[in-house]
Amino acid sequence: MVEPYGEKTLFADAFERVVHALPHEPEFRDVEVVGATVHRHRQSSALHVTVDREGGVDITTCERIASRINAALDAFPDPYTLEVESAGLDRPLTKPSDYDRFAGRDVKIVTTLAIANAKTHRGKLDGVRGTNVILARESGELPIPIAVIKSANLEYDVRADLQRAKQREKNR
Repeated sequence: MVEPYGEKTLFADAFERVVHALPHEPEFRDVEVVGATVHRHRQSSALHVTVDREGGVDITTCERIASRINAALDAFPDPYTLEVESAGLDRPLTKPSDYDRFAGRDVKIVTTLAIANAKTHRGKLDGVRGTNVILARESGELPIPIAVIKSANLEYDVRADLQRAKQREKNR
């Protein structure tokens, strides 16, 4: 949750509570909240929620989540905009458990410090060992300390997906 100058308003607190409660509600039990932020802009707030679930998130799910959040914030007079979006094909990896969950997938990891003379690393995710994320590359394994990861995202390879689809058609 991002609040400029460290000021946390009652409105931002209510937003945070409703977002964190979503996966515990029966209607959204299969939804994972990947991230949520609040940015103050003069007299209003910009609220942003990124969600994911097995099989992907459709627009109807985003609309239902937005309606739930709007209903919870109706009691506040604060003006705001709300954006609810899918984590997408290039889903961010935000928790240590994400690195195990998406093991075997192609990823891009950006670090705050240079590791092996680079800050941007691509390869296959091989999970977590201790406090390191393991990245499998052609040149071998690269352990990356979780503490120095600035951002990490899945990488979607359109060509590989098209190739798989073409192969499936050929095999029919």
